[in-house]
Amino acid sequence: MDRNSIDWHGPLVALITPFKKSGEIDKDSFCQNIDRMIKKGATGVLVAGCTGEFWALSYKEKKLLFELSVETVNGRGTVICNCSAITPEETIELTKESKNCGSDGSLILPSYFIKLTENEIINYYKNISSATSSPIIIYNIPNNAVNDITPELALELCKINNIVAIKESSGNWKNFYSTLILAKSKIRIFCGPSSVYGFPATMADADGTIDCFPNVWAPGCMDIFYKSKDGDHVEAMKLQEIGNNLTELFTSGGKTLYPSTKAAMNILGFNGGYTRPPLNDLNKNLIKDLEKGLKLIF
Repeated sequence: MDRNSIDWHGPLVALITPFKKSGEIDKDSFCQNIDRMIKKGATGVLVAGCTGEFWALSYKEKKLLFELSVETVNGRGTVICNCSAITPEETIELTKESKNCGSDGSLILPSYFIKLTENEIINYYKNISSATSSPIIIYNIPNNAVNDITPELALELCKINNIVAIKESSGNWKNFYSTLILAKSKIRIFCGPSSVYGFPATMADADGTIDCFPNVWAPGCMDIFYKSKDGDHVEAMKLQEIGNNLTELFTSGGKTLYPSTKAAMNILGFNGGYTRPPLNDLNKNLIKDLEKGLKLIF
């Protein structure tokens, strides 16, 4: 497999997992959010990723979300399931589950928390690839997951069967661009923080974006990609500035990204629901600050 084995492209949404106050998954809201994203122009969804609080989900719950997403998308777009785990055995089981549920591919981090050598990262992906048949999208988010997929390592990983794409979420433009230059002929390149540099990433010929902000601001996030591709660079830059302002709002003044995303959805009338421990929902003062900021931005 390589980039030509798949047709993934455009703006995909990193879905939240909405929880009820009791802590259980709000299945209806999850499906409604998927439907809203597809209707707003998303070319697909990423399920149970960082935005989806995968660390707080059981194996059974991940399987449920995989199934619900495939059923709800119903052929209208790409479904990628996050199958990341620390051990290769668990990652393999999740990847097989993702494939059995009918997903289009599996997002896989290098084993996280523990610092790995490049050879250990390569062997990790080789072990998973040899035991599964699902197309694999590498996930690089070293600020959260410790291990960094450098551009040179990404090029080496391209040699492994089943690896067809990378979600480059380092937040480092140089790392993203160098990865694109080195590996684009072999795998598809997706920009993670499209709210930060989706416009230049698209202009550099990235295949698409995978981001959490469409949950809150679907039309704008989609149009950062579509306006860039259509040549409307003035409008794309205006939208990019809004995206940067949202990023700053969601991560400043004591707020963090994932609880802010859910709180903003709730404020705007979408199905954000609650977070699940170890995350905390925003307190009343932070919600007021978020409401004020959203009014200024929109």
